[in-house]
Amino acid sequence: MKFKFELGSMGMLLAIAFYAISGIVSLAVLPMSSFPPHLGIIGILSLIVAYGLFRKRVWTIWVIAVLFFVAITFSVYTLYYVWGEDLILDTTMVAYFILTWVFTAYTAAKRKMLEN
Repeated sequence: MKFKFELGSMGMLLAIAFYAISGIVSLAVLPMSSFPPHLGIIGILSLIVAYGLFRKRVWTIWVIAVLFFVAITFSVYTLYYVWGEDLILDTTMVAYFILTWVFTAYTAAKRKMLEN
């Protein structure tokens, strides 16, 4: 279970942290927002991706692809319906949208690291 800190693994560590934090936050917000199923799906898939990246599993790329479409749809939908009403929510959704793109692109580019 020791994660080797190599030169290229710092980005992977950031990706693991992003997916783990977004999964925990999604599941923590779930009871406060009347249990919408999409938040539960995003939370569970994010934690599965964080585990898969940590353990360097090849199947993680496919789960990231599914999570990418679910997360982008969620953030665009949320931004469309609440834009301008809550500045904190707007900022959070824009940051989540951008970070989802960044870490999906990063893990797709570094998918060879998962095959070791």
